[in-house]
Amino acid sequence: MHGNLQQNATLLNAYLNDLSSLSHTQIVVCVPYPYLAQAQQMLQHTNIAWGAQNMAKFEFGAYTGEVGAEMLKDFGAQYVILGHSERSTAYCESDENIADKFMLAIHHGLTPVLCVGETLIEREAGVMQMVVGKQLDAIVSKFGVKVFEHAIVSYEPIWAIGTGLAASPVQAEAMHQFIRQKLTQPSSQSESTLKILYGGSVNAQNAVQLFSVNGIDGGLVGKCSLHAQDFVKICQAAEQVCEMLVT
Repeated sequence: MHGNLQQNATLLNAYLNDLSSLSHTQIVVCVPYPYLAQAQQMLQHTNIAWGAQNMAKFEFGAYTGEVGAEMLKDFGAQYVILGHSERSTAYCESDENIADKFMLAIHHGLTPVLCVGETLIEREAGVMQMVVGKQLDAIVSKFGVKVFEHAIVSYEPIWAIGTGLAASPVQAEAMHQFIRQKLTQPSSQSESTLKILYGGSVNAQNAVQLFSVNGIDGGLVGKCSLHAQDFVKICQAAEQVCEMLVT
């Protein structure tokens, strides 16, 4: 919940000026609902896509204050973040509620960016895979694993978000491997199409190290996305790693 029209324009213009030359990196900006029109106006016909930070689990109806999937599409949104810990913690969103939103997003042609992760207490107790597995199972049990072929998963250790302390490469790789194995079936195409991002204090200093970890396909950037110079450096780090993989 940051920004205003003037601040957004300055930030997005900086992105456009410095990131237009990136050819291997997909960039998506997810903005608060009131600024979807501004994002559409400024980002259409560029290499930066846009989306929303949440959406309702209902298509339409008497749900005052909610925003539906088709409303997002009216403003050209292609992506929507679902299940972010700040939503599930502050607004008590259950795994089942997030699962319904996830499938509704796919039904309406939006790409859900599903956030999963554990608290510090859960990691210290050694139950982080059980916790993340339960979050994924809420969707898999209702809709099957194939729905993830049309989705993005972001592993966000809750203990790392906004703290400046990212997960170590070893911790991140282990969890990304766990998620990929859980969501991949031998007969499915999801192994080749599923993207798994890392989120949780991604910054300009650790981006190359994190993006070089086997199984990490990119980052979900929070605080640093509000500072153009930092975000540009993170995107350039992703481009650098992509170029290394291509060559």
